[in-house]
Amino acid sequence: MFRLNFQLACCAVLSAAVVLGQDAPVEHPSAPLTMQAAVDLAGHNYPGIRVSLAEVAAARSGVDLAKTAYLPRTDLRLGVNRATRNNVFGLILPNSVIPAISGPVQDDSTITSTFGSSAGVLFSYEPFDFGLRRSNVQVAEALEARAEAGRAVTEYEISLAAADAYLRAAATQRAVAAAEATVERMQVFNDTVDVLVKNELRPGADSSRARAELARARSELIRADEEAAKSLVTLAQWLGVGGETVAIEWAGLAGDPPLIVGDTGSVDAHPLMAAQDAQIAVTGARRTAIEKEWRPTFELQSALYGRGTGARIDGTFQGGVHGIAPSEGNWAVGFNMNFNLMDYKQNRVKQQIETHHLEREKARKDGVVQELRGEVARARIAVDAAVKIAANTPIELDAARTLETQAQARYNAKLSTVVEVADAQRLLRQAEVDNALARLGVWRALFAQAAAQGNMDELLTAASR
Repeated sequence: MFRLNFQLACCAVLSAAVVLGQDAPVEHPSAPLTMQAAVDLAGHNYPGIRVSLAEVAAARSGVDLAKTAYLPRTDLRLGVNRATRNNVFGLILPNSVIPAISGPVQDDSTITSTFGSSAGVLFSYEPFDFGLRRSNVQVAEALEARAEAGRAVTEYEISLAAADAYLRAAATQRAVAAAEATVERMQVFNDTVDVLVKNELRPGADSSRARAELARARSELIRADEEAAKSLVTLAQWLGVGGETVAIEWAGLAGDPPLIVGDTGSVDAHPLMAAQDAQIAVTGARRTAIEKEWRPTFELQSALYGRGTGARIDGTFQGGVHGIAPSEGNWAVGFNMNFNLMDYKQNRVKQQIETHHLEREKARKDGVVQELRGEVARARIAVDAAVKIAANTPIELDAARTLETQAQARYNAKLSTVVEVADAQRLLRQAEVDNALARLGVWRALFAQAAAQGNMDELLTAASR
């Protein structure tokens, strides 16, 4: 049976599929990326974005589908059969197994068969529905809003992941710079020790120790280079260009970060809050639609149909192909009302179920609020600690440089051993790494706080200057 509204729904779904099939081209970075550019690129390229956009488009088509319920329905039927015409007097309950036979009861039965046919068109329209169709459209619109909120959550999570990968890449590159400085110092020290040993001013063991320390520094540089390369691979993956080579321009991260971000501690702007509100709206809309399901239905109907048969009223048959096409036509116009009174209890139970679902979603929202507020509080503690560490690492670095200079001088004056110099240089390397990463630590803590509050725009702008 063909239905006009079903055809329209299919057309809407197919149209959406055609639009979604036209994938946007992947953008490839051609220059070192600032953090803002990296986040924007991730928002354009990452496949998860396209998944969420497809879900939004499908939900939007769901709204169009719900609106087709306002259209009238036209059913077409065409049937041809060959069967006997034996009929009996009496009633049989409605069923889907035994075909009904129209016509008078004949005294004799026969196994002779003849053609029968039917064709018709039925037009139906529901002029009013007590708001049910509008409620179903509102459910579809709430589902679309939920899909939009889900897309926003997906975009935000991908932005967070891209920003975190960017900060990790910057941190590993700072670590590489510190490792390179250590190798240079160890190379100078190794050359100095070699000269002293050759002039028999120091024992040969000092030269071996200096070479060992230089080799160790080079190994640490190799490991730092490895981590830096891996971090860029991870960043490229979040940018939607996995396997390609990317570079970053993190000069903005060398500056002082803004220390006041979302001071009120509100989490209302977080996409997760909007997503949960959208879920609550969906549940509420479903409950409203269920409330309107228990109601009488009214239909205006008109029909045009015809039937044909090769059996005569006296029990004889016309033979041949008589009855293979409709020969008698009829038309009808009417108004029907249907109302199932016993569905009231079932409808009430459905409403109760949705009411409990609504309470569940509201409780989940409260849980999201508590979790986000906890993340904000933890992030603020991390920011305070990172700021204090960033203020302390210059002191650590200055002391380590002084110690290394003094150790070198004491060694050259034959007042200390090569072990003391090696220890001082390792301490200096650690101090350089700590100092290089301390400012990035503040940035990361601030991004964690902004992420918990749902707004990173201010930090992205500051980090990309």
